[in-house]
Amino acid sequence: MNIECVWEHNGNDTLLYAANFPGAYTRGANLETAIQKMPAEVQSYLKWKGESVPQSFKVTVIQDAPCSLDIRDADSDVLFASEKEPISLKEYIALKGLVLKSAADFLTLYDAIWDKTASVAPVRTTFYGQVPRTADEMYQHTKNVNAYYFGEIEVDADNEGTILSCRRKGFENLEQNSDFLKNVVFEGSYGESWTLRKMLRRFLWHDRIHAKAMYRMAMKTFGGHQIPNVFHFEESESGT
Repeated sequence: MNIECVWEHNGNDTLLYAANFPGAYTRGANLETAIQKMPAEVQSYLKWKGESVPQSFKVTVIQDAPCSLDIRDADSDVLFASEKEPISLKEYIALKGLVLKSAADFLTLYDAIWDKTASVAPVRTTFYGQVPRTADEMYQHTKNVNAYYFGEIEVDADNEGTILSCRRKGFENLEQNSDFLKNVVFEGSYGESWTLRKMLRRFLWHDRIHAKAMYRMAMKTFGGHQIPNVFHFEESESGT
């Protein structure tokens, strides 16, 4: 199976996205490191989707996207070339289903952590402030991009309710626009370009980042007891 990747990088510091598996990604100090991690990431992603896993993978970089952002902290503004293409109703329904599944699974993971304010994770600060350390901080951070992401494609949304309910309401508002499948390119905040396709991928990617962090934190903090691996992350995975 060929994994078609977009390489966003600040110098060599790398975020590598699997364009044909929206939301799957790896990080690395250079492209080679990120490429080496990608097959395991896609295996995990396919297991999460409930699909069969091929025996072998090939990684191909289809887009080079240099930027000036703090890639090491997962800052990103890339718009994939493929994210400018029109989207069919069938594809939209499939991707929307994945985005809602991701929210539901994130909520399942969060609800399974009995002490949502405990963490052994070290304090760390990035471009957006202190990195969320506890389950509650990770959940609130991940949920509260809802209004922002929908707003970037000019859809009214809020962050009220659960991560699943507010996301579902955002989609309901989106679908009130009869032209939403045209996948128009919007110039959003901070000079960043957005489309519906990009928004769907960003939800999946952002959930995956913080679900990994929450799962690892919980495994370290609570010794791994009764922590459901709902996203099928590799047990030995680290540093992606």
